[in-house]
Amino acid sequence: MRVGKSSLLLRFADNTFNGSYITTIGVDFKIQTVDVDGERVKLQIWDTAGQERFRTITSTYYRGTHGVIVVYDVTSGDSFANVKRWLHEIEQNCDVVNRVLVGNKNDAPNEKVVLTEDAQRFANQMGIQLFETSAKDNINVQENNL
Repeated sequence: MRVGKSSLLLRFADNTFNGSYITTIGVDFKIQTVDVDGERVKLQIWDTAGQERFRTITSTYYRGTHGVIVVYDVTSGDSFANVKRWLHEIEQNCDVVNRVLVGNKNDAPNEKVVLTEDAQRFANQMGIQLFETSAKDNINVQENNL
């Protein structure tokens, strides 16, 4: 599903955006060093394919994971409906892991179909943080948010 995971990663790691869509085959990753409470932390961020046909490939990459960012497209109700399945898969494949929910493509208010209130209610029920972002417009992609 085209929710903008790769675009979000590129914006976060390289501060770039490319409007062309290229399907992630399997996985890709970037390394980014950030400051956390005055300490330098090296993040290895993996971008996994969202399509069903790659699910068996991506499940092997959950081992040793410390945090997961589940991304949906705020202009797609279907992508938000898939969040629950992804969270279940994470629960099945990871030990205790930090989880964050990100609603991407939050740059076109007229196209938004997943309301912030609904996403926040769901995030609260699941006990996870919600951020709404736009990789395109560089909204909420700063290292202090993600």
